[in-house]
Amino acid sequence: MKTQKNDGAQDATARGRSRKRALIGGVIGVHVLGTLLARRKGYNMGGDVIVRCRKGHLFTTIWVPGASFKAVRLGWLRWQRCPVGRHWSIVTPVRPADLTDDERLTAAQNRDIRIP
Repeated sequence: MKTQKNDGAQDATARGRSRKRALIGGVIGVHVLGTLLARRKGYNMGGDVIVRCRKGHLFTTIWVPGASFKAVRLGWLRWQRCPVGRHWSIVTPVRPADLTDDERLTAAQNRDIRIP
């Protein structure tokens, strides 16, 4: 009898581990797919990204899908500090192709802190 109870507990533990692995794999898959789709649309996701705050300021930040230590992730948006206006704001990625040369230069000159 004791072995049957232990076998049941081991099976439940194995199922729990399997579910966790599937969940982690799914989350990673969603982030990879999102990154690939964003890159296909012209966004430089997965490194230095030009973003615009709600007040229109442009700056460069490190944007790592699935990770952020200096911002609150809100899906495609992030709530983080704007180094240009020195305020907290929602920021969104901007396609470099949609910017003028002067705007790209401005964004490159204004960087936030160097952690994701």
